[in-house]
Amino acid sequence: MQVFVFVLNRTEHLEHLLQEFVDKGLKGATVLDSKGMARILHSEEEMPVFYGLRAILEPERRSSKTIFMVLKDDQVQTARDIVNRVTGGLDHPDSGIMFAMPLTFVEGLVKKK
Repeated sequence: MQVFVFVLNRTEHLEHLLQEFVDKGLKGATVLDSKGMARILHSEEEMPVFYGLRAILEPERRSSKTIFMVLKDDQVQTARDIVNRVTGGLDHPDSGIMFAMPLTFVEGLVKKK
């Protein structure tokens, strides 16, 4: 099993992405609000005019969504494929980042009887 993590910068894709996960049997995702280091360091004090203008023109882009879920090894590629299809690929600037890490144990997953 692996923990799959995806930081989605273009939050307009969130609902479509989650629906695609469910449609392919990938369930149990947790979604957190998050903000990257660059967004924090480029604060209002450093660039007040541009920061304010960007906040007005792109209010949904001020934060990201971090999605993580525990997946079976054979589900990770499916998750990657969905992310790339829905977002148009992560090779574009400010689109997001995804990764997976092996788990040594998992407790709390309940299987349906």
